[in-house]
Amino acid sequence: MHVKAKTMAFGGLLLALTVVCMALGSIIETSTLFLLAAASFFVGIVIREFGLRVGAAFYIAAVFLGFITAPNKFYVLTFAAMGFYIWAVEAVFRWLEKRPGTGNRKTAFWVLKYVIFNIMYIPIVFIFRDMLFSRSISGAVMIGVLLGGQIGLFIYDQAYEYVQAHIWGKIRGRVML
Repeated sequence: MHVKAKTMAFGGLLLALTVVCMALGSIIETSTLFLLAAASFFVGIVIREFGLRVGAAFYIAAVFLGFITAPNKFYVLTFAAMGFYIWAVEAVFRWLEKRPGTGNRKTAFWVLKYVIFNIMYIPIVFIFRDMLFSRSISGAVMIGVLLGGQIGLFIYDQAYEYVQAHIWGKIRGRVML
């Protein structure tokens, strides 16, 4: 019983921080992507501490609370995509971890990360082209946007790994008594 209470309490605190980051992303427009990325990193912390099921519940609760509280609902959708990416990558990591016979798991992991991202990113760019761009754009610009997304994913993924390894690694001992 104590473990469940601790999970609920810690999850609730992280959920509050997640919603605050989403709301602040709507208020502080210059730091929107940073704050949404920080909010999505909390999904990964919950997954690594308590597992995929608790992480999925946390993610769903964060999206619902974001829609209720955040002023800009488009930013909640952006958080939802970022949080789902984190959840999916953690699920793939755990799946590969259970299969030691898989060849080069590090390469497979990176390939699957980009597959997950592009399954979400490419349809969004093409379906919501009119909403994302104020005027018609050429094919070359569209290719640039798609390549820019790949570079953005690399930066986002490196930031996530840094937060998990260094920042959360240092804070974890003080918070998770």
